[in-house]
Amino acid sequence: MLSLSLIGAFIPTAFFVSITPGMCMTLALTLGMTIGLKRTLWMMMGELVGVGIVVVASALGVAAVMLQYPAVFAVFKYIGGAYLAWLGIQLWRSRGRMAISAEVEGAKTATPFGLAAQGFVTAIANPKGWAFMISLLPPFISLQHAIAPQLSVLVAIILVTELICMTLYATGGRSLRKFLEKSGNVRVLNRVAGTLMIGVGVWLASS
Repeated sequence: MLSLSLIGAFIPTAFFVSITPGMCMTLALTLGMTIGLKRTLWMMMGELVGVGIVVVASALGVAAVMLQYPAVFAVFKYIGGAYLAWLGIQLWRSRGRMAISAEVEGAKTATPFGLAAQGFVTAIANPKGWAFMISLLPPFISLQHAIAPQLSVLVAIILVTELICMTLYATGGRSLRKFLEKSGNVRVLNRVAGTLMIGVGVWLASS
């Protein structure tokens, strides 16, 4: 089991890593802006599953092998990136399943499964995330003790901090939406969200 001192050191480390702007946080901000915090929770659940897999696989050494074969990520990266960019273009044009309407609340056709898949693919198809976990976890794991209990604590801390940080970003997006809607700039809101979504897609495909 991890000592309290190691846990105390790991919590701020994990929080700093999570709160730093990245693909998942930008996605949370964008969805918070377009579909609201409650529906963005579906994306967050998918992202947390993906992050959990990345953490466990990294600790088990699987990532070290996968990073030597970039082709493993290619399908996820390019298809996922292209899909997010396509959604961004639709948003920019005030069309599609996530576009905000001036008359009625938008994004009603964005399914929970689709949102969860976005979060999952964004988390698991990011080679930088794998590489970072490989460098982050070893100092906090002792080979002299059972790995499973230590890894369970680390995974729990990472997932909780990820959820907190994504909620903060999504809440910020919701606040930005309210600000822009008050001035009647729904089209501007769609274009801001679309630009962010396109950026996430390009970021994912080129990472």
